[in-house]
Amino acid sequence: MLVIPAIDLRAGKCVRMQQGDPTREVVYDEDPVARAQAFVAAGATRLHVIDLDGAFGAGENDKAIAAICKAVNVEVETGGGIRSLDDAMRALEWGASFVILGTLLVEDERTARNIIGKLGEKVIAGVDARGDRVAIRGWQEATVMNRDALVKRVVQWGVQRIIHTEIGRDGMGLGFDLSALRTIAEIAPIKITASGGAKTVTDVQALRASVPSNVDSCIVKSALYEGTLDLAQAIKAAT
Repeated sequence: MLVIPAIDLRAGKCVRMQQGDPTREVVYDEDPVARAQAFVAAGATRLHVIDLDGAFGAGENDKAIAAICKAVNVEVETGGGIRSLDDAMRALEWGASFVILGTLLVEDERTARNIIGKLGEKVIAGVDARGDRVAIRGWQEATVMNRDALVKRVVQWGVQRIIHTEIGRDGMGLGFDLSALRTIAEIAPIKITASGGAKTVTDVQALRASVPSNVDSCIVKSALYEGTLDLAQAIKAAT
């Protein structure tokens, strides 16, 4: 299982927010490039980089993302505010290996399907939910979209990987939502990345032992910055 460290960007800095709440933001690092390089030095082979300002519709972190892509020799998946094919292409031109669509999957099916059709496996579907209800725009807006219905839909569109985030667990250290991941793995015969809830190496081990094989990776976030999870140890435990 691949362990992917996360870098969430706001105003060019590495931040974390409990359950996606901007009022519960903590700035962890003012140099995201150095943080990315440290993750790679610890053994990361892929980075998860999110533009929170873009997701909120309040700005962008283009320079920071481009600088990270240039500074590391590993795959970078990036999302947050991607609303058009041009946005997606721009991220790939910076050096990103994959782009993540979230809000667009719900708000603009035509554009989302066009991007997927043009870029194929370079597109990852970000399915962010509180329970069985999808949230969009940086998790700030609830929708009536059912999580599993969206999963089935993006599979039909040709997406080859989903990132599922249980928002209620994000930044809370409660462990991954294993039940939800098993459900999604059953209805989506594609690759799945788990996100939201990891606090210790034990959480990574529990994930690996408890889900189908198509759940082949996980994103680790706050625990890395707070020191409750060592990236090198987590990578070793997951292999």
